[in-house]
Amino acid sequence: MKKSFIATIILLLVMAPAALAKKKQAPVMTDREKWADLAYRIAAPVLENMSRGELQKNMDLELSPDWDGRDPKVTYMECFGRLMAGITPWLALPDDDTAEGAKRKQLREWAIASYKNAVDPESPDCLLWDGSHPQPLVDAAYLAESFMRAPEATWQQLDSVTQRRYLDCFKGLRRHRPAYNNWLLFRGLIEAFILTVEPESADNFIFTTVGRKIDEWYLGDGMYGDGPELALDNYNSYVIHPMYIEMLEAVENNRTPSTRWVSNIPSELAVKRMQRYNQFVERLISPEGTYPAFGRSVVYRLGVFQTLAMSAWKYGWPSGLTNGSVRSALTRVMENMFADPGNFTPNGYLALGYAGHQPNLSNSYTNNGSLYITSTMFMPLGLPADHPFWTDPAEEWTQQRAWSGKPFPIDGHVSLKR
Repeated sequence: MKKSFIATIILLLVMAPAALAKKKQAPVMTDREKWADLAYRIAAPVLENMSRGELQKNMDLELSPDWDGRDPKVTYMECFGRLMAGITPWLALPDDDTAEGAKRKQLREWAIASYKNAVDPESPDCLLWDGSHPQPLVDAAYLAESFMRAPEATWQQLDSVTQRRYLDCFKGLRRHRPAYNNWLLFRGLIEAFILTVEPESADNFIFTTVGRKIDEWYLGDGMYGDGPELALDNYNSYVIHPMYIEMLEAVENNRTPSTRWVSNIPSELAVKRMQRYNQFVERLISPEGTYPAFGRSVVYRLGVFQTLAMSAWKYGWPSGLTNGSVRSALTRVMENMFADPGNFTPNGYLALGYAGHQPNLSNSYTNNGSLYITSTMFMPLGLPADHPFWTDPAEEWTQQRAWSGKPFPIDGHVSLKR
């Protein structure tokens, strides 16, 4: 009896710490908390260092093994511009006393200082606006896009000297002739931003040229050619749909006598095409929460979902998609993709790869600054926490329903050509 009592006491003592540990387990994170946590993890090393003028000093620079020889300093504009294009909607939310709010406020303060350093000729982090290679045309467009997506949190917070420097830098990039493909939109979007803040100096001919050429390259079913032919990759999401819509909206919202007839392509039609494309992209997400790696620039990671993110933030859903299903699918993909610690360098910057460190997947033009286009998936963080995108119950997405014998929407051809 005595031995049995002692054994019971020992057993209770052994089990007690485990029981206490179980009670003290961290609460399950909400989807929004997961998104905000990853967004902060990606953005903080960039913005903290750049706000001090130390990004170019401290960033772990990684170039493609097949680097094409251009000035590696293009990395820093790629990194900053693409990051800001994704997170400025989030930074535009009002301050609050939540943990997320504290992170957001800190990022916003760092971002404003970083914007200033980017064009300050005295700053060690002044970006590469000069030079013979046209790459800055690309990433200046992402900077312009960041201003357009949340002007109250970005452009309107800059002093007049900094604003003038940006306008002069943007206009200086007119010297570059864009390639005959999605690059037309980089020139178009920069001019669209100029139109919103200094309409008298915008090059209105660009809107006609780019607007009509992109429309000419539309193939149907939400797909644009990247130039005269279809390119089987994800540039419809990385560039074409978002920048085309934003350029057309800027023209429509800033009509002047000189822009009255600039473009007769309605942005509403461009949005419908993007929504059709979203119906396709959502179906690429497997039941397990992965998506196929194909086409060039696969190392842009979550940037493939920029169009879904943009619709969540601004346009709502086409038939067959819901807040609960898309949020659940994107959250699962995000978790799967960033589960490997090799996605980050030792100092917390993004590393070349797709779902880990896989530098051989990069193209000759790729550096690890290029990868920050993945942040464009964070646009829905610009919705308040009580928005239905965040509060609607989780739902199965299309491939989960398809592969578990449940009903799901049928698909078919939708032209949307003019």
